[in-house]
Amino acid sequence: MVGLLAVAGGMTLTGCALQPRTPVSSPPPSSAPVVTDRVVPDGWERCTAAANAECTTLEVPLDWDDPDGETIELAIARVPATNQDKRLGSLLVNPGGPGGSAIGSLRDSLLPSISKDVRARYDIVAFDPRGVGQSTPVTCYTEAEQLDEFFAADWPRTPAGYEQSLEIVEPFAQACAENSGPLLAHVDTVSAAKDMDAIRGFLGDEKLNLLGYSYGTFLGATYADLFPEKVGRLVLDGALDPSVDGSLHEVEQAAGFEGALEAYLEDCLGTDICPFDGTVDQAKAEIHQFLLDVEANPLPTNDPDRPLTLPLAMSGIIVAMYDEGSWIMESTALLYALEGDGSSLLLLSDFYYERENGEYASNQMEAFIAINCVDDRLPADLASVEAHAAALKEASPTLGEFWAYTEKQCEVWPYPQVGQPHVINAPGAAPILVIGTTGDPATPYHGAVALADQLESGVLLTYQGNGHTAYGRSNDCVTKAVDTYLLEGTPPEDGLTC
Repeated sequence: MVGLLAVAGGMTLTGCALQPRTPVSSPPPSSAPVVTDRVVPDGWERCTAAANAECTTLEVPLDWDDPDGETIELAIARVPATNQDKRLGSLLVNPGGPGGSAIGSLRDSLLPSISKDVRARYDIVAFDPRGVGQSTPVTCYTEAEQLDEFFAADWPRTPAGYEQSLEIVEPFAQACAENSGPLLAHVDTVSAAKDMDAIRGFLGDEKLNLLGYSYGTFLGATYADLFPEKVGRLVLDGALDPSVDGSLHEVEQAAGFEGALEAYLEDCLGTDICPFDGTVDQAKAEIHQFLLDVEANPLPTNDPDRPLTLPLAMSGIIVAMYDEGSWIMESTALLYALEGDGSSLLLLSDFYYERENGEYASNQMEAFIAINCVDDRLPADLASVEAHAAALKEASPTLGEFWAYTEKQCEVWPYPQVGQPHVINAPGAAPILVIGTTGDPATPYHGAVALADQLESGVLLTYQGNGHTAYGRSNDCVTKAVDTYLLEGTPPEDGLTC
């Protein structure tokens, strides 16, 4: 469903100790009472996911069509409501991806983005979806060096070289099959949504409440379509259009990143540290030529074994487009790169891939590929691939061509596609709040418009601004609308713009 790059709610770069998905304008630490003397219920135990967190695991069927067969484990972390006397229930959170770990994001990203009033009334429940993080995980390459090589590999971007990409993807797919087994066939979004209903029942809630970012909106909408009568209060922020196939979504996303790049350059050209002069179009042309040069001659970095290749340069540039608070780091990294030092762009790329001190902190990218390949894969015949490459370049003249010719990744996947793009109506569901950001590069705004229109009970909230997602990183108008909905069950007026 989501192409190009994994997308996660509120991704921002802050300071030197980079933390994935941390909102740039996180609210201050909550001043609400902190639960410190709570007796941990049976089956749960104190854990380090966040202050006062309790963790457990839940067994669910590997295959929901065979409920008595093999099982997998879902990892769950819960931070109890700080005002237990007025507790409303559980609020599940999903940071996006697909492949994002809610448990890994809980302390530094998800909790700070949720208002203290909401945290007072809800148990905040983070779960890693099947295949992700601390749940039974997708595992492909087991050594960091193998992942380094895979992420840095240059994909042949010509019709003549298209078959050569098999040299990159076949060993990876084989490793995924060997190290993950049948799990690979069952990491689809429908199965994950059924897992959420199992979590709801395990927690003892009659209705499911969810704060889902980015891919989490597709997961939430899928749940609403499967279980409309069990929908409580769903906030779907940075929404995807579930009726759009992967090819069109990639083209729309490419256009979104082109627009985000233009917004960044407009801001950059007005600063003293901008590495570019002239107009936005001239700066875009410089970036395009820079990427062509890096493709031909990777830049040295402070790690002699890891030059900055084209894919690493691309991820280093793109990651800063998720939030305008990261633009100053983008300018610094590009300044050094244009002078021949790729170290800072490599650092940004490592942030994107959650690589630190030579290791990968999560399996998010492996899970991202696995989930996408069973949910919705792109046509891999050469005619379709060439047409898609042309559409990407038209949508994003600066960046689009560098995303082309990657369709072999899912063509050689060891298990078939099980999902299909489709309209989601969720008839009979309670009001569902859908949020779109007008300058969102990763989940373009019209996806939120489309989802809110499809959902029988959809309510659209628009944030006029740049960056990916809105709640926890935008303005008081958005915060008030979301908090009122979560606390009182009253959605804002449909079409409210903040």
